[in-house]
Amino acid sequence: MINALRGMKDVFFEDGEKFEKFLEIAVKSAKNYGFTQIETPVLEETGLFLRSVGESSDIVGKEMYRFKDKGENDVCMRPEGTAGVVRAFVEKKLDRTGLNYKFYYHGTMYRYERPQKGRLRQFHQFGVESFGEQSPLEDGAMILMAAEIFTKLGIGFSLKLNSLGCKTCVPDYRQSLVEKLKTVESELCDDCKRRIETNPMRVFDCKNDKCQTILTPFPRITDALCNECEADFEVVKKALNDSNIGYEIDKNLVRGLDYYTKTAFEFVSNEIGAQSSIAGGGRYDALIESLDGRPTPAVGFAIGIERILDLITLDEKKRNGVFVAPLCEDGVFAAFKTAAALRQKTVTHLGYAPKSAKNYLKAADRQNTLWFVGIGEDEIKENKIWLKNLQTKEESKISFEELENICFEEN
Repeated sequence: MINALRGMKDVFFEDGEKFEKFLEIAVKSAKNYGFTQIETPVLEETGLFLRSVGESSDIVGKEMYRFKDKGENDVCMRPEGTAGVVRAFVEKKLDRTGLNYKFYYHGTMYRYERPQKGRLRQFHQFGVESFGEQSPLEDGAMILMAAEIFTKLGIGFSLKLNSLGCKTCVPDYRQSLVEKLKTVESELCDDCKRRIETNPMRVFDCKNDKCQTILTPFPRITDALCNECEADFEVVKKALNDSNIGYEIDKNLVRGLDYYTKTAFEFVSNEIGAQSSIAGGGRYDALIESLDGRPTPAVGFAIGIERILDLITLDEKKRNGVFVAPLCEDGVFAAFKTAAALRQKTVTHLGYAPKSAKNYLKAADRQNTLWFVGIGEDEIKENKIWLKNLQTKEESKISFEELENICFEEN
């Protein structure tokens, strides 16, 4: 027997219903904020992620599904969604219009990491990206949208917030930080040693306890923000305060992707174990230009859907829909025609072979349908159908015309 690969998971039954519930709520929220859907390819040039996510990130350095295709092109399965959306934005020359664009997406992402609960090698991500809006109030709007999605899903969360500075304040801070890190380099883990040269601010994201102890007295970027970054950060905080969204300033929050500037945020839950992050995002004003586009402000966030499936509760299942059953040979095509008409109005299940009413009533009960329609020899002769409400147990014989006039609950 061939099984799914390690870290790959089929999504169906209860998880499928939770998945559907999440997307219904998330997509509706995104549309209410003025976002439209975009779908980008799973396969992209590797260079896209080297230049956007950053070679210093664990995603690029350790986790990408990267290979040469039959044309000797260096390609990879997308490890995250933002870079592909930005590539599409620049490729279609939307960066030259001077207009604002807002996109949402959902799809599969791929990272070769150690599988664990809620963290897979193939996983689904929902994300939103806003281009062209400079105001930090847009950062606040992104955070509000994510908070609304979790609230509607009944998922408790806490919010971590930070500012990562910009091209004005980061260079001097970075140089000072590197100088300080060099003095303790021999005591740091291998990842931190590598990050000193590639992206020194990422050392604060290290999970090594010894490194965290060593780095405790080191200044963070929030201690060196320029006036613009400081002012923008205050606007974001005021927007959240005015919207009654609680948050914690986490000076160690730098996110795992190299493209973030200014606002960075992360939603966490204490209900899913040590890997508590359930969503994250921030501003990335320099990314479009780094991918050969014109300078364009941008901000967004992403939610890992598998991370939150266990936190989603489904509503109590109510009986719904119709089961149409042929109870004799002549009833097969009559049932088929009846089901086709009912499917324009409600969920309809159909039996294809003549069986006893007892067998089909059991099948209807397994499908949790509300109505049962039986078509047997007597019904054919009388040009009627047998209709039974499986909840109230009331039943009657009615004409086909009367059946079409019954107000079934729509999908």
